[in-house]
Amino acid sequence: MVRVTFITPEGDQVKAEAAAGTRLLEVGQAAGMPLEGTCEGQMACSTCHVIVGADWFDKLDPASEDEEDMLDLAAGVARTSRLSCQITLSEALDGIEVRIPGESRDLQRL
Repeated sequence: MVRVTFITPEGDQVKAEAAAGTRLLEVGQAAGMPLEGTCEGQMACSTCHVIVGADWFDKLDPASEDEEDMLDLAAGVARTSRLSCQITLSEALDGIEVRIPGESRDLQRL
């Protein structure tokens, strides 16, 4: 099992576990995080935007150009922002910390 800590906009920590191979979006949704994932992982929205802890960011596969384009449209973007639908958990990510941004933007409702 891979352990994940979500940090809410209020600073609360929510701990979750999932099997390697699970997408971070699914783990967050199961843990009650406000990760809408409107496009169901097709990179057509940015409603699953998270900010990855700096210590963990370089352990992720690089973001694709399509993901970078969607992050350009996300609210509250930071240097270590990613779309949680594009992060697949592995043993190397055991203990990863991600912050939920304080604001979000549902691009399908604009």
